[in-house]
Amino acid sequence: MIELNFWIHTLEYVNSELNHLSDIEKQLIKLTSVSVSIQAIRRKNVLNMASLCKYEQELKTEYEYGKVKYDNLRLKAHEQKRENYLKFINEYNSFKEQCYVLLKKYQRK
Repeated sequence: MIELNFWIHTLEYVNSELNHLSDIEKQLIKLTSVSVSIQAIRRKNVLNMASLCKYEQELKTEYEYGKVKYDNLRLKAHEQKRENYLKFINEYNSFKEQCYVLLKKYQRK
């Protein structure tokens, strides 16, 4: 649960960063491709967040009412969630670096 809460908190922060990147794109960069990429990343973030929130509710319900043992099957499901999360974070970090490269082209006058 601690790891899951960290993932959810991180995705919430990613959402706020995407809002800032969207503002920067609209005011400074003004490239449709960047805008489309931001929308795509935002969609993936929302889907990941929804998946993790649903998973959190399942774990809470199972913890409170369930009688299922925490075995390898449960571990594999958790590791799959971790892989999906890390894959998204890596994709997001790559996108952020691309944005920073674009921003380096702008100079103060």
